Amino acid sequence: MIQTMKVGDRRTLRRVITQEDVRRFGEVTGDTNPAHFDEAYASTTRFKKPIVHGMFVGSLFSKIFGMNYPGKGTIYCSQSLTFLKPVYPGSPLTIEVVVKRIDVEKNRAYFDTLIHDAAGDLVVKGEAMVMPPKERAHG
Repeated sequence: MIQTMKVGDRRTLRRVITQEDVRRFGEVTGDTNPAHFDEAYASTTRFKKPIVHGMFVGSLFSKIFGMNYPGKGTIYCSQSLTFLKPVYPGSPLTIEVVVKRIDVEKNRAYFDTLIHDAAGDLVVKGEAMVMPPKERAHG
């Protein structure tokens, strides 16, 4: 609920995306670009090996917003993303959201959204806006 939120609140989540996760994401979305699946093709790119879909990486904020903070009942309204470095299957990631502005009257919360790799390098950055639930969701 928006009344309990404060600017500066942050939540993090750790995740490793497996090659099986990449396969399933490609299957669900239909994005079977060889940059994600073909070792020989990927070796000719600047990344040298298959990379995780950027939109898969960008979708990792959804669990925090929908399940943890603000939590169940939250509506995810917008997200900007800038992909700064490639993510490879098997790489540990830290997903972080930080409240930067709250509009209680309009029931909107604005966040910085960040993903770091195991070395601490920023791989994705963006901003999100969500509508927190007006009361605690059940379940």
